[in-house]
Amino acid sequence: MSKLKIAVLISGRGSNLKALIEQASEPNFPAEIALVITNKKDAGGIAHAEKAGIPYVFLDHKAFTNRHDFDMAMHAELLTRGIDFVFLAGFMRVLSKEFVAKWHDKLVNIHPSLLPAFPGVDTHERALVTGVKFHGCTVHFVREEVDAGPIITQEILKVEDKDTPETLAARLLPLEHKAYKHTLRLIAEKRYLVKGNRVETWD
Repeated sequence: MSKLKIAVLISGRGSNLKALIEQASEPNFPAEIALVITNKKDAGGIAHAEKAGIPYVFLDHKAFTNRHDFDMAMHAELLTRGIDFVFLAGFMRVLSKEFVAKWHDKLVNIHPSLLPAFPGVDTHERALVTGVKFHGCTVHFVREEVDAGPIITQEILKVEDKDTPETLAARLLPLEHKAYKHTLRLIAEKRYLVKGNRVETWD
């Protein structure tokens, strides 16, 4: 039986990419990380792809006239490699509505907050300023609206009085890895169902 082919899009250090690679490397796992795409030539995550022997592609978004053309170049790469699913892992580009539509229910993102709270950037700072007692991360299917879409899974972290944005981010990172690994397994084993804006999952 052929494995589900996953592409991961990165712009930075790639710690969530590393977690996905670890998950997919388990014996008899039904999915493989088949491609990494980055828009940053010096992205730290490239080293994780190289170490695992995963092909990667650098596409400089500055070389394209507009967002649509860049996204269509990515789309062409994904089709060429026979990709089935796309995971965003610190990919610092807002995707065009055309790209999102082409990968409807095949495109997932991880966000460092308990959506719908704190979409966008500076989530840890905003959480602390707001005074929430619980923070966390969310994995969701991507829709045209940024940081929106059916939620697949969430991990919750208790906020401590002494927390800073830096400590909160550091404590949350292992939970991000856990959530993304779990999501990859759910998708690879087809243990999910999208119903409108809800996602049903089962063990």
